[in-house]
Amino acid sequence: MTPTVPTLLVLDADPPPRLGRLTGRARVVHTDAAHLADRLPAADALLVWDFTSHAVREAWPGDGPRPRWVHTASAGVDHLMCPELAASETVVTNARGIFDQPIAEYVAALVLAVAKDLPRTLDLQRERTWRHREGRRVAGTRACVVGSGPIGRAVVRTLKALGVTTALVGRVSRTGVHGPDDLDRLISRADWVIAAAPLTEQTYRMFDAHRFGVMQPSAFFVNVGRGQLVDEEALARALTRRWIAGAALDVFSTEPLPADSPLWELPGLIVSPHMSGDTVGWRDELGVQFVELYERWAAGRSLPNVVDKKRGYVPGH
Repeated sequence: MTPTVPTLLVLDADPPPRLGRLTGRARVVHTDAAHLADRLPAADALLVWDFTSHAVREAWPGDGPRPRWVHTASAGVDHLMCPELAASETVVTNARGIFDQPIAEYVAALVLAVAKDLPRTLDLQRERTWRHREGRRVAGTRACVVGSGPIGRAVVRTLKALGVTTALVGRVSRTGVHGPDDLDRLISRADWVIAAAPLTEQTYRMFDAHRFGVMQPSAFFVNVGRGQLVDEEALARALTRRWIAGAALDVFSTEPLPADSPLWELPGLIVSPHMSGDTVGWRDELGVQFVELYERWAAGRSLPNVVDKKRGYVPGH
C-alpha cells in the first residue's frame, strides 16, 4: 500500500516557487486568495509564497481542520496572524536569515549616499551643473538601530565596519542590547536612526511626532522594518518643518504606494519599493530554504525559525 504523502497548499505569487525536489514527497496544491478558505481544511502544510497577501488572516477563522504548519516566505508575519491562528497548535515559521545581510547593505548604501550627497550629485548632473560641495565623514557618526533581530544585528555589524558608533534597541534590555526605556535618549543624539523592528502592538507607529521631535535636526531616519512602524503623517510634518534632515522609506502602510500619495514629493524623503532585501536570486533562496524546512518537518524533526505567535516574531537567543 502506497503511503499517503502530505498535502502542501501554496498561496501563489508570480513567479511560483520551485518545488521539484518535493516530487513524490508532497501533494502540491496551488491556490489563489479567492479559493484559499475552501482548500485550507484539506492541507497538512501551507506555504505563503504571496507574502504581501492578507488572505490567510482572512481565511483562517473559517470552519474545518487547519494545516499543522504554516511557512511564510518573508521575515514579517503580521500579514497572516489572526487571533485564531495565534491560539491554534499550528506551527508558524518565517524566512529568517534570507534578508539580513542584503538589508544591512541597503542601509549602509543609504547612509553613504546621504553623507556624500549622491542624490544631489545626480540631480546636478542631469542639469549639467558643476557645483562643488562638501560631504560628511561617516566614520565617527552615531546610529541607533531599533530591532534586535537578525536584520538589526546585521545592520549594526555593517555600520560598525564603516566606523559608525552603533546602539541596538530591542524589546528587552540584555547584554549588548538596550531596552525601550533608552530609545528616546539614544535617538536624541543619533545621526542615523534605523527602524528594523517587527510589527507588534508595542511597535505600531512607534515613530510618531514625539519621536521625530526628539531627534536632532541633522538626523536621518530609515525604515526597513514594516510600514506601520511609522506615523507617516507625523514623518511628513517632521520633514516639511525640518525637524529632521531627511528620511528613506522602503516600506509603507499601503503598498504599492499610491501614485497620488504626498510621500512621493516630500522634501528630503527617499522612496524605494520594498526592495531592500531583494537581491538577484532571492526567490530561489526562499524556495531552497522552504524545501529544507519541509524535509525536516516531514521527517518529524524540529524546525528552526519558529515564530512566537503571541509576540509576532522568532525569539532571539
